[in-house]
Amino acid sequence: MSIKLQQLKHFTLVVEEGGFRAASNRANRSQAALSTSIKELERILEQPLFEAGNKSKLTPFGEICFPKIKQFLGVYEQLTNDLRADAAGQQGRVRIASVPSVAAKLIPSVLGAFSEKYPNVEVSLIDDNAAAVEARLLSGEVDLALGNYSQLEEEAIHFTPLIADPIGVVCLKDHPIANNLDGVEWQALLPYPFIKNGTCSLLNSTPAHVLSQQALYSVENITSLFSILELGIGITTLPKLAFPTNETRLVWIPLIDPPLERQIGIFQLAGRTISPQAQQFYELCVEYLNYQKE
Repeated sequence: MSIKLQQLKHFTLVVEEGGFRAASNRANRSQAALSTSIKELERILEQPLFEAGNKSKLTPFGEICFPKIKQFLGVYEQLTNDLRADAAGQQGRVRIASVPSVAAKLIPSVLGAFSEKYPNVEVSLIDDNAAAVEARLLSGEVDLALGNYSQLEEEAIHFTPLIADPIGVVCLKDHPIANNLDGVEWQALLPYPFIKNGTCSLLNSTPAHVLSQQALYSVENITSLFSILELGIGITTLPKLAFPTNETRLVWIPLIDPPLERQIGIFQLAGRTISPQAQQFYELCVEYLNYQKE
């Protein structure tokens, strides 16, 4: 026969309350029920736990058992609490991969709200390029990913759109095209050296893809890109979120012909249930970023 959890709980109650009457009141059970439960436990152990003439006094064997049973019940209670907290998303870990612009400008506010609501959940945020974000999500290295919809395999992922991020031209503030801060057409960029970057793939399905084809320079790293732009040797196109709000020497101008935008959203693997912690983060992203959109 197997020892039942309830038998162990009844045993500790009798010891802690100093007798069956008080223990039965605390357990909301009859004394006979507690007595039967403990007798069954003694039968399984093949040793008495309480002295025959004094049902509140432990036998030497009972003295040995009590701290061990008490420790086990403590571990069981902690496990129960931990599992319930995990199920509620109150503890555990969530792993997120994001393209740099989203990680820098959108994620911090979501993280602030998340950490306040779920202070015991560990968050791992990986800032990487779009291709690496895709690879991390598809390999299962992260639970969620944030980035541009066109970068990920449609059949493998579930996508929730959050915000539209317009594409614009970036150049020095004293550049000739900077006189048109309301917007610029792609043809107006043709006379100037163009610097291709990873987000220029957004131009591919438009006439503006010519700009990438004739680019003199190609730079993937965003920090290096801004350093080169500040030298004044060329211009580029970038999503607005990728443009630093504290930039003093450069300017972002919307591209109005063709008007382009990238759809920023949150991804998870299709057909796979995410952890409660990741689900809570997902819901906060949707709530916060949809509010920002409004």
